[in-house]
Amino acid sequence: MKSLFKVTLLATTMTVALNAPVFAASAEPTKDVAASSASAFKNDDQKAAYALGASLGRYMENSLQEQEKLGIKLDKDQLIVGVQDAFANKSKLSDQEIEQSLQAFEARVQSAAQEKMKKESQESEAKGKAFRDAFAKEKGSKTSSTGLVYKVEKEGSGEALKDSDTVVVNYKGTLTDGKEFDNSYTRNEPLSFRLDGVIPGWTEGLKYIKKGGKIKLVIPPELAYGPNGVPGIPPNSTLVFDVELLDVKPAQKEAEAKTDAEAKTEAPAHK
Repeated sequence: MKSLFKVTLLATTMTVALNAPVFAASAEPTKDVAASSASAFKNDDQKAAYALGASLGRYMENSLQEQEKLGIKLDKDQLIVGVQDAFANKSKLSDQEIEQSLQAFEARVQSAAQEKMKKESQESEAKGKAFRDAFAKEKGSKTSSTGLVYKVEKEGSGEALKDSDTVVVNYKGTLTDGKEFDNSYTRNEPLSFRLDGVIPGWTEGLKYIKKGGKIKLVIPPELAYGPNGVPGIPPNSTLVFDVELLDVKPAQKEAEAKTDAEAKTEAPAHK
């Protein structure tokens, strides 16, 4: 039976080699460096082998740095010795010992990651509450029964929104520290969506304005992404949105317009 370490090493190496690069070169190599690089290898196989090793090394370095953030610091020298011993087939540990050690290590990493997430979640929740409390005291701010805090900057005009309506908006989203995580203005691409198809804070909040209106939403985590978060948004984050309601397409009218368009497409042309 192959050791788990060897299998892991091979899988990692192939992942690095066949998928997206782990790192990007900081600059193009100079002519002198390129010439030196070419002379360091007898053939392309040697060069490819070195490239795999370099990619694996940098991948592992990144992994070690991430683990250090969790409070786990592995001995790099022993890691290198382990790789060399594995290739030389003279491991100091049996396959069973390797597997047990790696399983224990994985459990430590998961436990540390969960502890870090829990700490970040608690911090985000506390900072979010303080931000919401402060915003709620600002002139013009209101707090709904769900905990959503908002300030209508421009009411707009037209009919009140319904869950089945499709809306077109421009918006900017930030965390309470001002870090921006999304912005349709910079993309120059307004977002269109059905009102009941987004986070509860948006579904509720946009109903306080009408077409042409503007609103600032301070959304508690239970009306956003909750304890899990999403990429770019930590767990239990309070979200701050500046939203401009550009257009409203009522469900019935939108369906009728679609039916008319399909009918015109299918109808024969008049001569």
